[in-house]
Amino acid sequence: MSENKFHTIKDKIIITADMTLITGMHIGASNDFSPIGAVDSVVVKDSLTGMPIVPGSSIKGKLRTIIAKLKSKDYFIKSHDKDINEVKELFGSSAENDIKEARLQFYDLFLKNGEELEKKNLDLGYTEIKFENAINRTTAIATPRQLERVPAGAIFEFKLIYNAINGEKYNINGDFNLISSGLKALQLDYIGGSGTRGYGKVSFSNFKVEKAELTDNDIDINSIMNILKECENFVEKLTSKNE
Repeated sequence: MSENKFHTIKDKIIITADMTLITGMHIGASNDFSPIGAVDSVVVKDSLTGMPIVPGSSIKGKLRTIIAKLKSKDYFIKSHDKDINEVKELFGSSAENDIKEARLQFYDLFLKNGEELEKKNLDLGYTEIKFENAINRTTAIATPRQLERVPAGAIFEFKLIYNAINGEKYNINGDFNLISSGLKALQLDYIGGSGTRGYGKVSFSNFKVEKAELTDNDIDINSIMNILKECENFVEKLTSKNE
């Protein structure tokens, strides 16, 4: 798709999907008071419903880091200021000489199947307790701890808005190919803590794309949908190849 130039107010492309946990996930929250016998590290929750959530900042930070690494020759990127221009245009830049307004707008992810999880008689309603031991290599003494996790099978509503900012030029298909690459890589990575120990594996499905009717700019929604559809079956295709 050729570049589009926007002259009036922002166009908004709304993307939603289901993000399903393949393994238990732990995104920690502060725990000011921890009585004896309590869980050592709790997960972040919605203060109104008590259900676990995935903060939008967690998704944005993880996706930006993954895309930056995919596009960089250097695996270790010390600062957002070192990101390539395409990444800065998507996620924003606050550098003094390179300020950019982010095209992507993230949302907190809320639990969709809370009632289903409640029926599983989990340890803490919507979550489970994972017991772990840290072993001292010198003394071989174990230090036990308890972590709260959102269990495998939990489904969160993923929502992302792509903003077309006044007067800028866009290669929208190029931007969404970059987003798609990041979402694919995220499905081979993890969200939250303890990912190298198997926590936080996710998969995406049921992508939907719609354009908010703000202006009359010609945006090919079907093309964007086809790009994102590749993410939906990515893990399934990968699994099939390895069988």
